[in-house]
Amino acid sequence: MDLRDLPPVVWALAVARFVSSASSFTMLFLTLYLTGPRDLSTTTAGLLAGSVGVGMLAGYFTGGRWGDRFGHRRVLLTASSAGGLMLVAVPFVPLWVLWVLLPVQNYLAATGGVSSGALSALAVPRGRRRTSVAVGRAASNAGFVLGPPLGALLVTWSYDAMFVVDGLAVIVVRLALSRVLPKDAPDVADHDAPRGGFLRAVRADRALMVLMVGVVLVDLVYRQLYSTLPLHLRDSGQPVWLYATVIAVGSGLILLLEIPVTQWLQGRAAHGVIALGYALVGVGTAMFALPVTVVSVLLAMVVLTAGEILYKTTATAHVLDQAPDHLVGQYQGLYTGAATSGTLLAAPVGTAIYAAAPGLLWPVMAVVALAASAFVLLSRRAASR
Repeated sequence: MDLRDLPPVVWALAVARFVSSASSFTMLFLTLYLTGPRDLSTTTAGLLAGSVGVGMLAGYFTGGRWGDRFGHRRVLLTASSAGGLMLVAVPFVPLWVLWVLLPVQNYLAATGGVSSGALSALAVPRGRRRTSVAVGRAASNAGFVLGPPLGALLVTWSYDAMFVVDGLAVIVVRLALSRVLPKDAPDVADHDAPRGGFLRAVRADRALMVLMVGVVLVDLVYRQLYSTLPLHLRDSGQPVWLYATVIAVGSGLILLLEIPVTQWLQGRAAHGVIALGYALVGVGTAMFALPVTVVSVLLAMVVLTAGEILYKTTATAHVLDQAPDHLVGQYQGLYTGAATSGTLLAAPVGTAIYAAAPGLLWPVMAVVALAASAFVLLSRRAASR
């Protein structure tokens, strides 16, 4: 699908993702806030931050049901209103309230994100959704490029201002979407369609179940970028700027290449593209085991990012294409939850291996990524039966 053929709904939601990503300061600086102004110990702050992650994953895995049942437009706007107000309230509530408020706020944010993805998917014909997914990802990545420095400027002035600005940005985006999204935006495609049946539909799709195993495995590997890679570079005597450069290079390549590569591969079978992407993630991960130099680390990141460009958009669109229209939100949530499971799994698994045998981490993770690629091929075989 050509970019000019994308419906206005897709572009509106992409702009909303850009603004939301650029103003998502809380997830970056939450532990600093908790151990600073809130005076929590590092361990307690980690537990509270972990509960926030649990709220987010719960939103991904269960939030799609609300959109499928009540309408994705309505759920997106409602979740954004409540979630934005909760963020604004963070600096003004007692500490004990945060143990409830922050996980619930992240649940609402994830639920709204699932409905946003479902609206974008339902606006595009089945089988032609890769481009719309790529546009949304590009918008989000562009926002994340701007967000960290903007957030750093805010927190040097006031942590309280960080939450207020983040929450108000969510509310502003919600108000804009309420005007831009048409009342007849692709929502629940058929209100007379049978409700429920999600678990039954997923269990009956053996190919999808096998693919989800690969999604979880590769995310465990991919998220090592944000947990063990900075430790590895530090312990190899490298400065912090190298790690920052590595992440920036990955984001830059995605912004530059993901949309054109997605359009070029539009007609290719999804399983082959995803399996190749996972394999490249494995190769790039293995390259981190090479003697650490600026060149070796950047080259490893380029290879890994090439794999990410291939698999993330393709896998997302493929799972959405398998969904009955009245279950698109729940399929979106299933994939997003599996594809972000590494936010909970990667750090404990990766650091445990790194602490026991640092030299084994990258070869082990490379094997896990190749196993994920094998599961994709098994999924293709199951789908062909």
